[in-house]
This record gives sequence, structure tokens and C-alpha cells, in this order.
Amino acid sequence: MTGNEAHKLRTTRGENQTQFWRRVGVTQSGGCRYERGRNVPEAVSRLLKLVYLPEGQATKYLQQLRRK
Repeated sequence: MTGNEAHKLRTTRGENQTQFWRRVGVTQSGGCRYERGRNVPEAVSRLLKLVYLPEGQATKYLQQLRRK
């Protein structure tokens, strides 16, 4: 997930940066940097998907990760 995608998801959910990014262990200032264009590390991107994808999609994604 890119920072732009995360920003769109966060605003759709009506959450502020602290609420949104805290769930994946990222500070508000770190999340802000990602939303402004800094590359999101692969580990953070994976956590975002696991936390914020709908349950069925998150389960499929986790299964894909386990196969790698």
C-alpha cells in the first residue's frame, strides 16, 4: 500500500493520522511523511493491508504471505 492509498483510506474512514497509523505501530509524524510521498517500507505496507483490508481479503493476503 502506498502512502497515497493509505491517505485515501484514512480520510474515507474519517480518522486522524494518530488513530490510523497507531494501529500499525507508526507515529503520526511517520505516517504524515508516508502520506506526503516518502516510500512506505514493505513491512508497514503489509501491516496496513492486514489491518485495514476487509476480513476476507486480509485472510487471503495472509495466506499468500505464508506461502512465500
